[in-house]
Amino acid sequence: MSPGSTVLSPQEKRIQAEWQGSNPAPDRARVYAILNSFKGARPRIDIERARYFTESFRRTEGEPLVLRWAKALQHIAENITVYIDEHQLLAGRVGQPGRHGILYPELDGDFLDTALEELPKRGASPFDIASRDAGIVISRIAPYWKGKTFHENLAKALPATTIKLTYDPENVLNSRFIVNETASFRSSIQWVHDYEKVLKKGFKGLREDADARLAALDPLSPVDNTEKAPFLQAVIIVCDAIVIWARRHAKLAAELAEAEGDCQRKAELLDIARLCQRVPENPARTFHEALQAQWFTQLFSRLEQKTGTIISNGRMDQYLFSYYAQDLAAGRITPRQATELLECMWVGMAQFVDLYISPTGGAFNEGYAHWEAVTVGGQTPDGRDASNELTYLFLQSKRDFPLNYPDLAARIHARAPERYLYEVADTIKDGSGFPKLINDEEVIPLLLAKGAGLEEAYDYAVSGCSECRMPNRDTYTSPCAYINFAAALEMTLYNGKMQRYGDETIGLTTGDPRTFTTWEDFWQAYLSQQTNFLKHAFIQQHTIIRLRPRHFAVPLASALHDLCMDSCRDLHSPVIPGGIDLGYFEFIGYGTVVDSLSAVKKLVYEEQRLTMDQLLTALANNFTGSEIVRQWLLRAPKYGNNDPYADDIAKAVDLEALRFARKYSQELGVHLDLRYVPFTSHVPFGKVVSATPNGREAWTPLADGSSASHGADGHGPTAVLLSNFNSKNYNYRERAARLLNIKLSPACVAGESGTARLVAFIRTWCDLKLWHLQFNIINKATLLAAQKEPDKYRDLLVRVAGYSAYFTDLSPDLQNDMIARTEHDQV
Repeated sequence: MSPGSTVLSPQEKRIQAEWQGSNPAPDRARVYAILNSFKGARPRIDIERARYFTESFRRTEGEPLVLRWAKALQHIAENITVYIDEHQLLAGRVGQPGRHGILYPELDGDFLDTALEELPKRGASPFDIASRDAGIVISRIAPYWKGKTFHENLAKALPATTIKLTYDPENVLNSRFIVNETASFRSSIQWVHDYEKVLKKGFKGLREDADARLAALDPLSPVDNTEKAPFLQAVIIVCDAIVIWARRHAKLAAELAEAEGDCQRKAELLDIARLCQRVPENPARTFHEALQAQWFTQLFSRLEQKTGTIISNGRMDQYLFSYYAQDLAAGRITPRQATELLECMWVGMAQFVDLYISPTGGAFNEGYAHWEAVTVGGQTPDGRDASNELTYLFLQSKRDFPLNYPDLAARIHARAPERYLYEVADTIKDGSGFPKLINDEEVIPLLLAKGAGLEEAYDYAVSGCSECRMPNRDTYTSPCAYINFAAALEMTLYNGKMQRYGDETIGLTTGDPRTFTTWEDFWQAYLSQQTNFLKHAFIQQHTIIRLRPRHFAVPLASALHDLCMDSCRDLHSPVIPGGIDLGYFEFIGYGTVVDSLSAVKKLVYEEQRLTMDQLLTALANNFTGSEIVRQWLLRAPKYGNNDPYADDIAKAVDLEALRFARKYSQELGVHLDLRYVPFTSHVPFGKVVSATPNGREAWTPLADGSSASHGADGHGPTAVLLSNFNSKNYNYRERAARLLNIKLSPACVAGESGTARLVAFIRTWCDLKLWHLQFNIINKATLLAAQKEPDKYRDLLVRVAGYSAYFTDLSPDLQNDMIARTEHDQV
């Protein structure tokens, strides 16, 4: 990255300024001091959660699972080390100081002992562990879980034909990256709590509610005695547990204050002690109390279970606004002080690293990824614009203090105010990838179609990468399949085989494509392979739904859900009366598949420029000696260019998956819908797929989300939007999120005119009713320079897939994937 005529994003300018010794803003000395205490450090594994969880489970065998889980959380709350970081204004963390991850042996216990040897050495997202702690895991934790984990039971329960597409038959710890279950390396998909319930009632109020419900049970009812009573007892225990944990922080803060010589810090510690003595047990009265109560709840959720992407923060600008407004009016707080408190939470989030023990989970979530989204904007439950002064405070904080946490998500609707859109656009222009955009005009009608009421739909919160949740109405938590449809394409070409797996027939034997005489023959063969993948994904999910309640419980999350409390059922139960079960399966490699089918149809069957034998020879040799063939393939019609030829194929592929979902989701009893959100799985999934007819070389990344294939979108970003629009089947409700990446040069959005163009582009996206949109606004030269001199670019943030991460934390494969994305120079 060199100065001169190149237009730089604000982020790129900051990095250059750091080279010249520029100091961070003095009004952020506190949060920078906390940040600098851990920035760039390699994460370490903290074993305390695993240790105390296991100790408790040893003692409670034979009791109802939800009760065992609550007792384990209480044991953790009573014994885990509590910390109050230097400079912090909020108390609480779930692991040792610095960057840390924690273990969930109920997921990984069967191979924790062997995994610990590999974690420090693996290329993507390595972790360190103290030798003493490793010894405790190997000798005292892992042995208890052998034979008890969900992963082991799932592998035993799946039919052999499904196993063949799911795991390496020689070692079921290794995925084949074909029809990939994700339920074994996380105990729940993304989730959002009803934090407002904690702020208004406190856990004391929640406990009193559970007490009253327990007292009202029928003492003679077998269901009440064996199912409802243990559930309510678990809720009571977990409400007590989080209060115990908070009071231990209060005691520590008081002890630290007594020993503190600095008057200002002594006063801060005494304030923390008072906060932790009051919340989250009691209702919050101030903005600071509300933040502390929310932070404790979020942290305790991490101790409770491993949720995909971590529990999100919900609509913070809505449930915190009344506390902020009243404190502001009373003179108890200033906007700057409120921002400092929020940023103390952000640096607290940044120290936790979502640790994936399994090789598959680690491959899916590069860059130490977790993204507990903060939702801003959108609409109120009565359908009015929801933006307020706290909304703008969040956006300003993200511009002034660019950190990869929290993951800021901005809801956009057709009546969004100009000020809001312009501030969103200015924040995007910073270049760190925030905020991602979620479209009310697509999401809300779909939620209504799936059974939600208007108020619930208007009040959704962004959760995880690009999905949404309706607190107190959503009830589905089972992780679902990632499906490599590019592998289905390869099996069409090789009659059920894949080059990566040799002579083994894995898919259907749909015939030698050399014998196909028409495009329709090839198309039907592909659809057979695609449908076969879907069949086995749904078999996986049926088995997962049946098995999970035997392995996982969440009394804290259940206590915060109205429907769970009304029915006295744990949130992981297969059915919760009144709930809406919204799940999804992933289409991985969409652009790769569509462009490949487009090339086959055009070049082999219509123009007859290639024979099928010539195509297969070129692909089998990874285009060695066939560069002319590859160039023809690269020039065939491509998705992402508003070209009806490719877009019609894209729509047809999408339609067949939707039809399957409509027919067979009913058998599962859930909305198992079609989603295009790969996280970083398009990279490892690409490593098992040989060369494809779109000109893609073997073992390279697949297209990500609903974005165009790398370099294929040559007609500008608006054409990418239109291809997304053209390829959607809007008459089917069985659709979920489509993740869409757009990469822009900083020059094309520079200045006020650039902001205006970006706002117009966002409005176009909103009008087209597309689900998701996120941007990388960065120069390709910067990414290339960061690969060569990573130490100079440690602070470089990039938008990966529904989250931002530090570029230098990514594997070379993922770095190259990001560099290869088309950089548009106009919008």
